[in-house]
Amino acid sequence: MADAAREVADRMAEAARAWLDSLDADQRKVAVGPRPGADDPAEAERTRWFYTPTDHGGLTFHQQRPAQHRMVMRLVATGLSEAGYATVATVLGLENVLDRVEGFSVNWGRERTRDPGMYYLRVFGEPGGARPWGWRFGGHHVSLNNLVIDGRVTATTPCFLGADPAVSPLLGGAKLRPLGTAEDLARELVRSLRPEAAARALLLPRAPNDIVAGNSSRVTDRVVRRSDLWRPGPYTPDRAEHPSTGLDGAHQRALALTPEPKGVPGAELDAAQRELLSALLGTYLDRVPDGVSPLSRYEDPAALDAVHLAWAGSTTAGEPHYYRLQGPRLLIEWTNIHRGVNHAHAVWRDPETDFGGDVLAAHHAAHHA
Repeated sequence: MADAAREVADRMAEAARAWLDSLDADQRKVAVGPRPGADDPAEAERTRWFYTPTDHGGLTFHQQRPAQHRMVMRLVATGLSEAGYATVATVLGLENVLDRVEGFSVNWGRERTRDPGMYYLRVFGEPGGARPWGWRFGGHHVSLNNLVIDGRVTATTPCFLGADPAVSPLLGGAKLRPLGTAEDLARELVRSLRPEAAARALLLPRAPNDIVAGNSSRVTDRVVRRSDLWRPGPYTPDRAEHPSTGLDGAHQRALALTPEPKGVPGAELDAAQRELLSALLGTYLDRVPDGVSPLSRYEDPAALDAVHLAWAGSTTAGEPHYYRLQGPRLLIEWTNIHRGVNHAHAVWRDPETDFGGDVLAAHHAAHHA
């Protein structure tokens, strides 16, 4: 695993250097950020992330030549499995589909609102070597955050993918569902539970408006407000100031994230249900290359025992719903609520080491940086 993480980091560094070498001076000013852990203001920028169609920070495709676009995607590919890369590329292309769904009419005051050119890349620090460095790629429904320390990939979260529309028709009656398996497996699992367990898994009959942790830099029980999901600036849509979950009072408390996971633990599942749980974890943890994915951790029965499934909303296909998987070093959240239950959000986080977390702090303490 360690050697594989180093090999992935080497590929990342090579691709990042090639991209940076292609940039002119003006492009580099936007494309390069301070070394991770350099100072508090810089870290606040590096650890602020988005999944809305707003300014994610960095150089957009529009600010680059086609040859540089290819270099961007080459770097993105180093942080993803083959399936993960295909899914990300599909999500980028869905901007064109969404534009048609909305009648090519949505106008937020920029030249194009649903824009596959508005994805941003920024490299933090100098790629390669022992010093920490990282990169971030994001735009509407994509946020990839990678950190390398001592020549090894040490963090790949938060890792967010969304799909709007979640289901699109294809020729011959086929359907495009980039995140469909993550929905289907979870529903099959929760519907397979015994009545008593199903009652404990269901936190609330109503689904929240969005993932509970939102785009918080650290996972806490703070409810992320709708306005926090957008970077202030000229392209920020007019959004009311209310919790992004759309819940309050007892409903909000029922769904709140707590250190002790809510729901039903893997330890109470039968063999078939545990297989479903493992497969569901794979739809998230297989986004990244084998060398850095923690999926093998759950081959240990004790690790799978500790993963809790919680649900909110309906378990009937086509109706609004939310679920999460929570355990040590794991938080997965899913929603499909809006646009007639055709707009999915799916995020994987490691509450201890999102953006590098304690690993980065330990590195700086050891090296007096």
